[in-house]
Amino acid sequence: MTWNIRTGGRDRTGPDRRDLVCRVVAAQAPDVLAVQELRGFDRPGVLAGFADRVGMRAHLARTCFGQPVAVLVRPPWPTRSAGPVRRPFHHAAQRVELGTTAGPLTVLSAHLDPYTGLRRRIEAGWLVGAVRRAPGELALLAGDLNTLDPGTDHTDRVARLPAAYRRRHLRRDGRTVDTRAVARLLAAGLVDLWTHAAGPPAPTGEGTPTDAAAPADAAGCGDAAGPGDAAASGEAGLTAPTWYGGGAEFSGMRLDYLLGTPALAARLRGVQVVRGGDTEYASDHYPVVAELDLDPAPVGDP
Repeated sequence: MTWNIRTGGRDRTGPDRRDLVCRVVAAQAPDVLAVQELRGFDRPGVLAGFADRVGMRAHLARTCFGQPVAVLVRPPWPTRSAGPVRRPFHHAAQRVELGTTAGPLTVLSAHLDPYTGLRRRIEAGWLVGAVRRAPGELALLAGDLNTLDPGTDHTDRVARLPAAYRRRHLRRDGRTVDTRAVARLLAAGLVDLWTHAAGPPAPTGEGTPTDAAAPADAAGCGDAAGPGDAAASGEAGLTAPTWYGGGAEFSGMRLDYLLGTPALAARLRGVQVVRGGDTEYASDHYPVVAELDLDPAPVGDP
């Protein structure tokens, strides 16, 4: 599961959302959680307290410019190694290597620069290097990439943004939508798990799920994509803004991704954007959850 929880779940002015965040995580009960925008989580006891509440072990990457990120792991999944990706990200990137019965799994939690596409493209290159250095064939990059996908026409979506936020998603010519960061990651061989699970778009005239509906009452509702589904077309899969937590910087966008190596994508069972209930208030982003055919390595295995 990956989730940008917005300023550490607590706004400078406004409600404390950390209880809502914990309830959403508890309801989903992920084995691995990549979480971004952890403002204040580098203070003594804050990260440990959050990890205790959700029953996981936390590994934090601090930042000099933006906000920390983390990877949290639920026992009994064994952590072989962990550490930050040591590059000058605007925010940060954290790496954790887990033991599985299929070999080592490297998980990266990342949050790319919110302001310029060129900077995001550079940061994406650093993440490509981190994936290539990972042992084995299983790697997952999870996080808020602040980038629209290169396979969709985003012209109308970007045009709806106020000018100050529109510039963040345009190249220097002021017209071309900047999708270079995600394109660079895909060109390096990573697989977008949402589109991979959804399969080819449905033929014209067939119904496809969209994000246009009002929020559901249950926290477990959301868009789901599984092998053979057509949920990748239209509005499905959008991750920001939430119904009540969003702002002017979003116009209905898919900015949060789960990208895997081909070997990992082959083990994918399904992907879901979690909507409804507490998710509508806990953040301005929705969580994205993938189910993978993997089991933890037995305790004591190398």
